[in-house]
Amino acid sequence: MRVALVHYWHIRRRGGERVLEELADMFPDADIFMIVYDRTTLSSSLRSHKISASFLQKLPKVTHYHRALLPLLPLALEQLNLDDYDLVISQEAGPAKGVITRTNTCHLCYCHSPMRYLWDMYHEYLAKAPFGAGGRLVYSLACHFVRQWDYASAARVDHFAASSQNCARRVRKYYGRDSDVIYPPVNVESFSISASQDDFYLVVSPLVRYKRVDLAIEACNSLGRRLVVIGDGSEKAALEKIAGPTVTLLGFQTDEVIREYYARCRAFLFPGEEDIGLTPIEAQASGRPVIAYGAGGALETVVGFYPGQLVSSGTQTGVFFQHQTVESLREAILAFETFEDRFSPAVIRNHALQFDRRYFRERFGVFVAAKWQEFHGSNGVNDHLALVQRAHSA
Repeated sequence: MRVALVHYWHIRRRGGERVLEELADMFPDADIFMIVYDRTTLSSSLRSHKISASFLQKLPKVTHYHRALLPLLPLALEQLNLDDYDLVISQEAGPAKGVITRTNTCHLCYCHSPMRYLWDMYHEYLAKAPFGAGGRLVYSLACHFVRQWDYASAARVDHFAASSQNCARRVRKYYGRDSDVIYPPVNVESFSISASQDDFYLVVSPLVRYKRVDLAIEACNSLGRRLVVIGDGSEKAALEKIAGPTVTLLGFQTDEVIREYYARCRAFLFPGEEDIGLTPIEAQASGRPVIAYGAGGALETVVGFYPGQLVSSGTQTGVFFQHQTVESLREAILAFETFEDRFSPAVIRNHALQFDRRYFRERFGVFVAAKWQEFHGSNGVNDHLALVQRAHSA
């Protein structure tokens, strides 16, 4: 059986790229297809696979402006030739599912979210489009046509899996399709509980607008609390301007450094709304509480309470704040500090274990095997058994 993995773009190693690595390990003989990629960001496990890119890869310095090529993405995906593959697994957060496959090819899509800038966050992105009214007009026209293609391309997928209940609701709303929920993988065993903590809060995030790192900075500015921000992105210069004397922006850091900061922080701040969000799980795998905006995927990964609610000793893993405002986040930080001694690092880490990578491999392997058998009927029984065996041995 020939397997192809389709990813949108590989520019930085973030959550979607980590999932791709897990899939590449589960299917060691699979070929990988992407729209564009930066080879320097690929892990050694990905480099061991044959990787093909779309014609956009040939454009000079395309990884610096690939998002601006939105109108060309459907064409780029449809030019990828997957005729020789029996099983295609696309991974969707950008437009990956739009590839064209043959009738006898089983196409499964693992969806992190329908494209936010086309659907649920469209008006936020439109309001911030560059170049004034002209830029907004171009952006709205491009999104109008790509949105129609995106909806139509969902019909090319035989079965969907979603990375969270939150994502499954979006898949149902925007594509009219049901999906199996399989939480993304976290290598929980690589994180550990520290014997002591330092007096600082932590943010680990790409520095882009929708992550709302500005809320964490302004809340810690006003409270005089130490904050360490790890990450890089287009908003770095703007965030540096508002950072007070108690805030430190470290920029990009290695996984080893990040794990050390996770283990030693007072609590992890998660002010954005995410489809699922892996960083709160990583913080909890280090035994640290999470102070999160009470929306999206955080409601599935954090056992929290809101300020003013009764607190059950030893059962919570974090605190939620209700509104994406500095005042609401301040209130949640103060509520956390009031009950800080009630958080148990061991309980918090134990909660994170359900998101460990071995469970992802088991669940996704069984999902692939079941859908393969459903696609091929009785002819796929032997392949079904082989896929289940592969999932448990991976």
